[in-house]
Amino acid sequence: MNSMKRQSGLSLIELMVSITISLVILAALVALFVNTSRSSREFARANSMIESGRLAVQVLESDVVHAGYWGTYVPDFDDQTSSAAPDDVPTAVPDPCLAYDPANWTDEYIDNLIGMPVQTYDDATVCAGIITDRLADTDVLIVRHVETCLPGGPSPNCEPVVPGRLYFQSTLCLTDVAERVLDTAGFMLQQRDCVTPADTRRFMSSIYYVRDYSVTAGDGIPTLMRSQFDLSPGGELEHQAAVPLVEGIEGFRVELGVDDFSETGAAVDYTIAVNWADPETRTTPTNRGDGVPDDTFVRCTTAVPCTADQLMNLTAVKLHVLARSREPSQGHSDTKTYALDAGTTLGPFNDSFQRHVFVTTIRLPNISGRRITP
Repeated sequence: MNSMKRQSGLSLIELMVSITISLVILAALVALFVNTSRSSREFARANSMIESGRLAVQVLESDVVHAGYWGTYVPDFDDQTSSAAPDDVPTAVPDPCLAYDPANWTDEYIDNLIGMPVQTYDDATVCAGIITDRLADTDVLIVRHVETCLPGGPSPNCEPVVPGRLYFQSTLCLTDVAERVLDTAGFMLQQRDCVTPADTRRFMSSIYYVRDYSVTAGDGIPTLMRSQFDLSPGGELEHQAAVPLVEGIEGFRVELGVDDFSETGAAVDYTIAVNWADPETRTTPTNRGDGVPDDTFVRCTTAVPCTADQLMNLTAVKLHVLARSREPSQGHSDTKTYALDAGTTLGPFNDSFQRHVFVTTIRLPNISGRRITP
């Protein structure tokens, strides 16, 4: 009997109880694994969305902050050291997508380009051949300046001079006839010693907008795009086909800070020379801006487009970016609304995508800095 007891195995009931307990434990582990994996995927989606928004803001900000940088050149209408009435005051909002042609790029047109380095629109009609598949209710931003590094200079990231590209040169020599040259060749201006050639920098113009797809039309991933002014394979100087920058950018609004009043409260007036409140010390110009936006930020729309007077007096740009996850989240419903500016609210979208709004205000130091007096 003792020998039989030592050799006896599990009973059927004990085996069934063991299997049941094992199945319960296994089910709990599977549920834990599934929940952990789901949470990890959601965190990854949220992190990706946040990184996309931050990257978009960083890319835009790094370009906008250089708007109006023309090397050593300062437009006369924005030069408070000038003692005469300026003769280069912008007269009209330029076509930002006009291909380079010396016949069309007149001195007046170049004055307009230089004097208004930032332009915005709420549609793509002005650049219909360049801006394609624009996402509805998003803005278009144009930024202009010259390259901050010298072609072929000490910076390893600065491309050498490319024949046929558009370059900008300004003089510091008092005997030079021209103040600036924007062309593909013929750069004869000089430094202050009137011997050394003046710096020649590449002309930069970028158009930013949001396309309604990323890679394939209809893929549903809105993407921030950029078109740059450059030499085409056919040898023409024009804005090139836009390339994708950041996926998951679903909303884009641009507001402009206009400095059209002086520190004394008087309106800006470029028809006369600078009028100083104290001519001896040259402090507080009464008919020039003070470098600070005066009114609330404005948005350029088809119904109320920005005027040349507004665009030539910009000192700050406010960007609103709505980032969206590239993939939907299971069980999530986006019922929130998103305020992109004072008059624009998007949503609720009532879908499964996560979203977040990024807002930044960028001071334009190359413009505002010229207007600040002690």
